[in-house]
Amino acid sequence: MTEQQVLRQSIVMVFVVAAAGIGFGLASGSASIIFDGIYSLTDAVMTTVALLVSSLITQRMSERRQARLVQRFTMGFWHLEPMVLGLSGILLTGAAIYALVMAVSSLLTGGRDLDFGRAIAYAAVVVVIAVTMAWRNRRANRTIGSNFVALDVKGWTMSAGLTGALLVAFVLGWAMQGTALDHLTPYVDPAVLALVCLVMIPLPIPVIRQAMADILLITPADFKADIDRIAREVVAQHGFLDHRAYVARVGRGRQIELYFIVPPGQPPRPLEDWDAIRDQIGDAIGGDIDNRWLTIAFTTDPEWAD
Repeated sequence: MTEQQVLRQSIVMVFVVAAAGIGFGLASGSASIIFDGIYSLTDAVMTTVALLVSSLITQRMSERRQARLVQRFTMGFWHLEPMVLGLSGILLTGAAIYALVMAVSSLLTGGRDLDFGRAIAYAAVVVVIAVTMAWRNRRANRTIGSNFVALDVKGWTMSAGLTGALLVAFVLGWAMQGTALDHLTPYVDPAVLALVCLVMIPLPIPVIRQAMADILLITPADFKADIDRIAREVVAQHGFLDHRAYVARVGRGRQIELYFIVPPGQPPRPLEDWDAIRDQIGDAIGGDIDNRWLTIAFTTDPEWAD
């Protein structure tokens, strides 16, 4: 199964869950279920955008459209991936913060009545769907290794946790009806929504942090160390003076620029010899060459490398 297939199937299921959440939320009077539906709808929209970006990166499109886009984006589409991931994380966190404010406001104004029967039925079905999709997509991503699918798995996991908490709260609220605690039932829905939001607000932060690091082209220390090690071996093997390495990770793409300082006055070499050194370096770096932008230059003037 490909990345695009996983995301397409996930999008369909998320839209189904979102529509059901908003509908059941309005029918049962539950703000927490409405929030669950809106949260799922936001996730579905961002997953759709992720699918489009994935298609651009892997160039799964018509040749005519591909040629037109390549003319406008000659450096590739990798930079779109962290933008989408970061925006998705920010929107999900923002939705949770807004829902928390609404939940606190509802608690301060006496809560709200709720049809626990419909709420329990909705929550039970969604928990099953979310757990199934999270497990299925996580297993598929073991082979795919996609950041988009990983974020989608996290979204389904969060949805399962959110709806599972709602299910437990609704069952407790239903059990409280007709007892000495019946007067507390209007507070069940806003209280559980507030608690769930407090848990969910920080969850997308690691994704946002990594996306910002990619957007700002912050150099990964381990990646830089590995490239420097390979470059030093090339310097020693071929008698160069030094090297300069500039690396960044942008989504799934790796951008690498290597400059080697060659001693002046050396006898000229055929271009084939320099290309052979480039091939040697490329093989040593390895990785997914389809998502690697590798530039290797040779110069006797260090100013060209700095």
